[in-house]
Amino acid sequence: MYTLEQKQLAVDTYIKMRSLRKTIQCLGYPGSRATLQQWIDNYYMFGYVIDSKRKKPEPRYSEEQITKAVEYWLANGMNITKTCDALGYPCRSVLSKWLDEYFPNRSNKSKLKGSTLKKYSYNDKVIASIELTCREGTAEKIVQESQISRTSLYKWKRQLIPHGEGFKMIDENDSEAKLISEIADLKQQTVLLQKQVHRLQLEKDALEKATELIKKAKGINLQKLPNYEKAIIIDALREKYCLKELLNLFEISKSSYFYQHNIINQPDKYKDLRKEIVTVFTESGDTYGYRRIHAMLKRKSITLSEKVIRRIMKEEKLIIKKVRIRKYSSYMGEISDAVPNLINRDFKAVSPNQKWLTDITEFQIPSGKVYLSPIIDCFDGLPVAWTIGTAPNAELVNTMLDTAIKNLPEGAHPIIHSDRGAHYRWPGWVNRMEKAGLKRSMSKKGCSPDNAACEAFFGRLKNEMFYNHLWTNISIDEFIEILDTYIRWYSTSRIKMSLGAMSPMEYRRSLGLIV
Repeated sequence: MYTLEQKQLAVDTYIKMRSLRKTIQCLGYPGSRATLQQWIDNYYMFGYVIDSKRKKPEPRYSEEQITKAVEYWLANGMNITKTCDALGYPCRSVLSKWLDEYFPNRSNKSKLKGSTLKKYSYNDKVIASIELTCREGTAEKIVQESQISRTSLYKWKRQLIPHGEGFKMIDENDSEAKLISEIADLKQQTVLLQKQVHRLQLEKDALEKATELIKKAKGINLQKLPNYEKAIIIDALREKYCLKELLNLFEISKSSYFYQHNIINQPDKYKDLRKEIVTVFTESGDTYGYRRIHAMLKRKSITLSEKVIRRIMKEEKLIIKKVRIRKYSSYMGEISDAVPNLINRDFKAVSPNQKWLTDITEFQIPSGKVYLSPIIDCFDGLPVAWTIGTAPNAELVNTMLDTAIKNLPEGAHPIIHSDRGAHYRWPGWVNRMEKAGLKRSMSKKGCSPDNAACEAFFGRLKNEMFYNHLWTNISIDEFIEILDTYIRWYSTSRIKMSLGAMSPMEYRRSLGLIV
């Protein structure tokens, strides 16, 4: 004989191992599988192991009493309270349980009129629970096919399959019952795996959309994205996935999502201004930043913050591209005595024609090389004179100097600052300077900051007009014409923020220096 504790241990071991053979091998008892199966059946039927010395508990109400109560309820208006009062038993909750056993569709009383009593067996409940758990469609389809209420189906499922655990089929054919149980367990595992695959696919699609729509790097944390970006990705995935699982994935509340969703889908209040900003940027040759675009809009009486302009430029991908290449050098050694640096990096002038800067820069295109030699006035950055040629020779700089001297007002004797290039140390240049009464000034050897203002003019010119443009199929003459046109536009139309958003010529007119 086995004690009650031994029986309980055997049942608990079986629940963990789910195998009669392994349980007997582990414990060394009982002698047969049939005995162990009997203990297990008693446990599932009564909720505890039955002691063989103790009588099995008798139910409180007999089958005859239960049938009488159900028939009385059916024949007298289906009233639970009236039935309990008339028979004197049972309580309302117990009678409701009996009725649920006989009439799973008890909520629809019109179908119960003239119905015969039907009580569902344990196996019927198990099969219905398996079908509900492993269904591919909705629960409504199971309800219609089995004629069992949705409430009863879910109630049986909770009782027979608690927390996804297996259950025991009670049937005369024990092997068939085991097979059904194993099939149910496999179906449950299949459902769980399908859910896991679905979740992984959802995460993969979300990461791909984040990379595609908001240009995020792979491997980002979706939960740490701003709510605005989360809403963009959720909107893109809503056709494929339900909103609830998307909100759970991104850990965003429904109200926060719809707040951002409404912001994203509201009309663009900057629609017309957006076109105006693109137009200003394009007309400048893709050279104006947000400050100068802000100034141009202000000229047109359009009020818009610089912050908004920066955001619109970013959204429209209005980017000023910059490229740095090796600078042309005209230094050929100390061919003559150098003059002192009179400018000494002080590039400010209180009036025009006080301080002039000059240098030579090179443009290399597929058709050949082009050289520019300008004179820049420190007062406002105006190109006073310039020459463009195909060789950096004395003629290039001397012609430019002659033009500048010709346009120089009477009595003006500016300082002309240059680097130590050979062009500014040849006799022709020196003689012209002395004849016009101009003062020479030179940078230190290899020190470009000493002529920084002129270098800055070259940098702006090349960033706005030369770099990031394809010059294939452009001849030398065509390029010279394009370069000359740009310098004229630079003088008359291109605004400078340091001049109050005016071009050099406009600035001089505002001061009354020119008509």
